[in-house]
Amino acid sequence: MIDSHYRAPFQKVLIEPFIPYFLKTDIHANQLTLLALLSGIAVIPCLAMGLNVLAVACLLLSGYLDVLDGSVARRRRETSSYGAVFDIVSDRIVEFSVVFGLYLVDPESRGVLCMLMLGCVLVCVTSFLVVGIFEENEGEKSFHYSPGIMERAEAFIFFSLMILFPSFFGLLASVFILLVSLTALVRVKEFATQH
Repeated sequence: MIDSHYRAPFQKVLIEPFIPYFLKTDIHANQLTLLALLSGIAVIPCLAMGLNVLAVACLLLSGYLDVLDGSVARRRRETSSYGAVFDIVSDRIVEFSVVFGLYLVDPESRGVLCMLMLGCVLVCVTSFLVVGIFEENEGEKSFHYSPGIMERAEAFIFFSLMILFPSFFGLLASVFILLVSLTALVRVKEFATQH
């Protein structure tokens, strides 16, 4: 919901002013995607070492670069099917990295909830991609983008809260599971009623 409703002001204030810099350099969109991927993976060692604030910083940097890469590609007119695939796969690796890092903090007590988080993310992403296949794309992205209750911004907020407030992990993870599952269910139901 945040992505759908607040993307335009975020884009205007925090992305657009920096795009001219990238247009003058040899840094291309896929390189930004790679940096987003690496900073997301860096959450794992940060959490393993108890560097929670640094873990959140890496996560937020990853999310920022994930928005920036597509904007740079579109501005340079270098969008490609490969870039879209690399971006989507990288996003899933980052999400897995965060959940895996959260699991490593306390495997015994967090194992089931982390497994459920991964499961509901898998189902939700599948619903997102499958609906995207069958819906006509009318946006600027490479495929149809179906908004939902839980989008990437909401997931990053939940992940950040889980990292910064570990004593509330169980509650936050349970709400996350519920909202992500509900997002998948609503998306499939809306698709079914339209077709």
